[in-house]
Amino acid sequence: MARTTVQLRRRSLKFYALHTGESLTTTYWENGSYIPGELDRVNYVLRDFRANEVKPIDPTLLDLLTRIHYRLGTIEPFQVISGYRSPVTNAMLHANSEGVAVHSLHIDGKAIDICVPGRSLAQLRGAALAQQSGGVGYYPKSNFVHVDTGRVRFW
Repeated sequence: MARTTVQLRRRSLKFYALHTGESLTTTYWENGSYIPGELDRVNYVLRDFRANEVKPIDPTLLDLLTRIHYRLGTIEPFQVISGYRSPVTNAMLHANSEGVAVHSLHIDGKAIDICVPGRSLAQLRGAALAQQSGGVGYYPKSNFVHVDTGRVRFW
């Protein structure tokens, strides 16, 4: 599968954080540069809501999400189950679930668990896999797809 290329003057995303009810529509990149204030807004919405801890989200993860969104052909926001996770939150989730890695890329701000209204998880997984960029995890029982900027792999 060929990687989807999105060449835009501006890159925008929409998020809806399911656990906090917060929404964000942002243009985080414009005219060749990331916009620091908008990245701060993304970091806040994708924070560890359990610890209320903010960490920078990898901008290349946002670019990957932009390509996925474009491929899905939707205007709906990404519904976020989990963005950044503090080490304490990740350890707690790891202790209670087989699907959470000891050192998840969520800890580094390089992973997100998402779904998209109006698109099936299979469509979302397919759009993510088509990027051939990072990891893609498929969790139909939990109703989300994991996307990260680590090495290319899928499960």
